[in-house]
Amino acid sequence: MADTKLLIMGNMTKPGVPEQIEELRPWFEQHGEIVAICPANEPPPEAACQADLAVVFGGDGTLLSAARMLAESRVPMLGVNMGKLGFLAEFGIEHMQKHFGDVVTGKIKPTERIMLDVSVSARDDSPVSFSSTAANDVAITAGEPFRMVGLRVKQEGNEVAHYLGDGLIIATPSGSTGYNMSAGGPIIEPSLEAFTITPIAPHSLSLRPIVVSSDRSVTVEAGKVNPGTSVIVDGQAVCGLAKGGVVKVRRAKWGSLIIPHPGRGFFHTLSAKLHWGRGPHQD
Repeated sequence: MADTKLLIMGNMTKPGVPEQIEELRPWFEQHGEIVAICPANEPPPEAACQADLAVVFGGDGTLLSAARMLAESRVPMLGVNMGKLGFLAEFGIEHMQKHFGDVVTGKIKPTERIMLDVSVSARDDSPVSFSSTAANDVAITAGEPFRMVGLRVKQEGNEVAHYLGDGLIIATPSGSTGYNMSAGGPIIEPSLEAFTITPIAPHSLSLRPIVVSSDRSVTVEAGKVNPGTSVIVDGQAVCGLAKGGVVKVRRAKWGSLIIPHPGRGFFHTLSAKLHWGRGPHQD
């Protein structure tokens, strides 16, 4: 365990995170070798690829940032929740320390979550102007002046639907409990290999969320858009989308590796964090 190489990442702008990392530094040094300490939203140093484990301090958004930065390096992530919800970053400080030995010895194994490759171009045959991986979702939002937009969706050349409304969300199973769920999309177990396609405030009762295989790519062609229409990845990376623009979404080559909290299954987390499946409150 002493030979374990550790990468420490965090939301360094969040009050208390740098201080907590510094306070725990001697403890980590007793349990492994720290190869780097760095912000989760910046590309990690080359030494990060040598790490056996990344301990990520912050909330779910911090873990999403780290997932995009570490996907290709295949470094498992243990999320330490210092945010509000803690749906992905499941561990508190005490639980992290309690289960740390089982994590580094492999008794608690990481689960792989599929990610998305997102690219944007001015036309279907134009060079890519923006690209990113997404751990949660890619959303196309109407933007100012907030008029209805028209988006045509195809799955490897086969038309899915022409969506009219405030936009569209394509989410991974991990992201199904985020923006997708708020927009009325389905919740998907994290182990499934599928995407959700969820319209935002569709201008038709016939347009409903659907679940599609992750084996086939999805293309969104922008028909009617606004000057402020945008493509937003994980709620963090943003680029504009003009009329005629094309957004291509496919399963990324690598997924994110997340250490699960032992004893907390997916449905337990849904119930504990989102009060899913509970009846009306009675005094």
